[in-house]
Amino acid sequence: MQRKVIIIGPAFPYRGGIANFNNSLAKEYSNLGYDVKVFSFSMQYPSFLFPGTTQYESGHPPKNIQILSIINSINPFNWIKIAKMIKSEVPDYVVVRYWLPFMAPCLGTIARLIREKTKVIAITDNVIPHEKRLGDNLLTKYFVSMCDGFLTLSSSVLEDLSQFTSNINKKFVPHPIYDSFGELIEKNKARDYLGLDANDKYILFFGFVRHYKGLDLLIEALADQRIKKIGIKLVIAGEFYENKQDYINKISELGVEKNIIIKSDFIEESDVKYYFCAANLVAQTYRTATQSGVTQIAYHFERPMLVTNVGGLSEIIPNNKVGYVCDINVNHITESILDFFQNNREEEFGENVKIEKKRFTWKSVINGIEEIYNSL
Repeated sequence: MQRKVIIIGPAFPYRGGIANFNNSLAKEYSNLGYDVKVFSFSMQYPSFLFPGTTQYESGHPPKNIQILSIINSINPFNWIKIAKMIKSEVPDYVVVRYWLPFMAPCLGTIARLIREKTKVIAITDNVIPHEKRLGDNLLTKYFVSMCDGFLTLSSSVLEDLSQFTSNINKKFVPHPIYDSFGELIEKNKARDYLGLDANDKYILFFGFVRHYKGLDLLIEALADQRIKKIGIKLVIAGEFYENKQDYINKISELGVEKNIIIKSDFIEESDVKYYFCAANLVAQTYRTATQSGVTQIAYHFERPMLVTNVGGLSEIIPNNKVGYVCDINVNHITESILDFFQNNREEEFGENVKIEKKRFTWKSVINGIEEIYNSL
């Protein structure tokens, strides 16, 4: 018998990693023969709370996926209406994405209102936010108390959940590989498209910029005289969600203006492949993390990676096999970059990435959710 599933969370035309994840998850449910709908937002964040230029992306919606943009995150009357709609659909279970305490009143209330009719399974990206605020724990406890089971995308979040619930119906499944950004293209073609030199050495920092993502550590590493001598360049591709000028000043103070290329607009989905395929190495020098969609995009495009030993990143990146797991330390980051380029490790790591990427599938996420559902 065909199961009916509803996913609650941002989806197209919202942009960003969580929306992309939900688009791909719904697509996989559909491919496996499920009856699936996505209940997305008509209003996700009030504009004054959103630091980027726009919450939306251009382009075309995912094919054969029904996305209803109808949830208002700050309107309690809307939450009651949405709960009634979901109950009328009579789904076998509902998958709710949880990534920010701000969303707890909305998502928790909807979950509370539908639980008498269906099971609620949360995919918890974070339960302890990267940037903490007063009241976060209370909000997360409220949301968590309204769920029947939990799937996490990193073991660190699975551990964090124990601070909020004694519920044993929880499981960790690694973040799957994004498959919505197109096929691999030749490095020289990607560089030509972006206006980059075909013969230079490039590190990519991809995604929005916030302090916890440690871009400043990577910039400091680029200032090392040995790295300057090799001629390594850093491409920063993403919007600044904090003061861009602070980074410009740091780049100037360190004298690395010629070694850093800034593309600070939001990168359209159709252009993502060019940035990853143009890079020799993808770097995520984060101060804090749980899991990262950037890692899985790098896997898709078979790029070696450098990450810091935070959250679940180290369990996704085998050290010295597909890249490097570094301390949150400029010297360690610098030495890893030097090892990569001086010892020509791109081909070796790239071949290992092709093997390692087979671990991360969308079907495994759905199988994990089904295991949780069957245990309830």
